[in-house]
Amino acid sequence: MDAMIAIIVFAISYIFLLLDKINRALVALSGSAILIVLGIFSIDSALSTYVDWSTIVLLFSMMVLITITQRTGVFEFIALWMIQRVDGRPIPLFIWVGVFTAVGSALLDNVTTVLLFVPVLLHMIKKLNLPPFPYIVMVIITSNVGGTATMIGDPPNIMIGQAVEHFTFMSFVIHLAPIVVVIFVVTMALLLLMFGRSLVKSSQQRSSEAINLDPYAALKKSPLLYQSLSILFLTIAGFLLHGFIHVELTTVALAGALILLLLSEKDADCETVFAKVEWTTLFFFIGLFVLVGGLEQTGIIDQIAMSFITLTEGDQVKSSFIILWSAGLLSGFLDNIPYVASMIPILFELEEFGMTAIDPMWWALALGACLGGNGTLLGASANVVVAGIASTNGVKIPFIRFMLYGLLIVVVSLIIATVYMLIRYF
Repeated sequence: MDAMIAIIVFAISYIFLLLDKINRALVALSGSAILIVLGIFSIDSALSTYVDWSTIVLLFSMMVLITITQRTGVFEFIALWMIQRVDGRPIPLFIWVGVFTAVGSALLDNVTTVLLFVPVLLHMIKKLNLPPFPYIVMVIITSNVGGTATMIGDPPNIMIGQAVEHFTFMSFVIHLAPIVVVIFVVTMALLLLMFGRSLVKSSQQRSSEAINLDPYAALKKSPLLYQSLSILFLTIAGFLLHGFIHVELTTVALAGALILLLLSEKDADCETVFAKVEWTTLFFFIGLFVLVGGLEQTGIIDQIAMSFITLTEGDQVKSSFIILWSAGLLSGFLDNIPYVASMIPILFELEEFGMTAIDPMWWALALGACLGGNGTLLGASANVVVAGIASTNGVKIPFIRFMLYGLLIVVVSLIIATVYMLIRYF
């Protein structure tokens, strides 16, 4: 009976998350509350056993770091400087915005990158009289591709990195970054083929507008500028050296956030910074962890793992490619965060049931979930954020129209990832 309750609550919550009519955090927390009220587990057990607090604290710390750094205008400066450097020409601008988005998503995480960059980009697109749809689609796609490269780039990678103890920040860079570079180049080439004609229009007005930009006017030159950039760079360095200094990523990020809060107290008081933290995202994760915990508590995860072993006959190669393609195709429609949250305990169960050397399966899950997020506007948190910002600024992104481009990119990306895994692991 408990198993049936857990399945029903999880399925209903999934449907509401897919419909996106009610706040995602509210849906996840409500489903969690129902499981607790119906006695699937106690609230103490739910919060202590199934919520991955390391992931929550890591996300919170990065939000604090970016919120304070954003006050200096440095991100707007980078965007305006880049637009000026290409003289407002649409195709070079398209390419460099893609590079900036991908790199930013790898180093800062894709949700943070689009939150910072998309409002500035929309403003400049309007000012330069450029078609918004190609740029918005490109930013969504490159944010997910770039975020695949590192442990902190995309929420699914954060979840996997925190779950697997022997994975370090550099593990993700070594295993995922090389193929991400290839996929990024191919993706940008495809996007240019799709949108090239609409981008090549009269550029006289665009050039004059770009020349008149003053990126340095966006910078707020104060001690906070140097403090925030220094701490941000040191934090990223700590991530890169994580495997050598033997300090957890969460500890590095939290230390960076606390130090910057102390240094910037006069310029950015804690109340103001905390008010801008994305609490909705954090509570969504907490609720999601408890929902998946309900499936684990009632034995559903064990049954799925056994069925998976039966289907793949315990074959590592077959298992890896089923995970890659199922994650890639399903994540676009079901949102990659709850999908990965469901798969993590399944992979641990596979290991307990005797499957060895399952690291390629983890990389398959990371590649499939992150790249598959490009399938639809509901596929990843960054997609929802960009579509919301665009809508607020009067730019509508039709669900079906985006899906036609997104699914093509996903299929091409998964084919490249399949070839990469065959060559590298099998």
